[in-house]
Amino acid sequence: MRELLARNWGWIVLRGVMAVLFGLIAIIWPDITVLALVFLWGAYAIVDGITAGWVGFQSGTSNRWLWILTGISGVLAGVISFAWPGVTAMVLLIFIAVWSIMVGVFQIVSAWQLRKEVEGEWLLALSGALFVLLGAFLLIRPGQGIAALTIALGIWALIWGVTLVALGLKARQLVPTR
Repeated sequence: MRELLARNWGWIVLRGVMAVLFGLIAIIWPDITVLALVFLWGAYAIVDGITAGWVGFQSGTSNRWLWILTGISGVLAGVISFAWPGVTAMVLLIFIAVWSIMVGVFQIVSAWQLRKEVEGEWLLALSGALFVLLGAFLLIRPGQGIAALTIALGIWALIWGVTLVALGLKARQLVPTR
């Protein structure tokens, strides 16, 4: 692993720089970042739909229609995301909000069940409460929620990128001198 890091330190630094640039773009232009993510997902859905449909047409099995319907739904979802990116972003936000609330409730219930078995279960409950609050915020203020999620993603990318740059520069020191 040491040799692998030493040989590829430049690539690690490049990944870090790219993450930092993405993070800055996400923070400075959150609307553009959301739009780009929606279009990227739309392109994925179209390619996935075409692939699934192709498998269905090539298949001689009885469930070929499931593959074909999966393909059609993927292509339609992708086209819809390009035609109505705002609606797509809102649907994704609602999905994330509902997921966040569900995860939060599950964590709170788990903490309640663990309270007699471990110390510090309140941290799990606190984490769950924060998930519920995040989900509620996203549902109550969806416009601000999209921007907040994008900025949070940007901050995460900045931290990750700086960490990768530091790792790459540290790995550079592992290169044996000749």
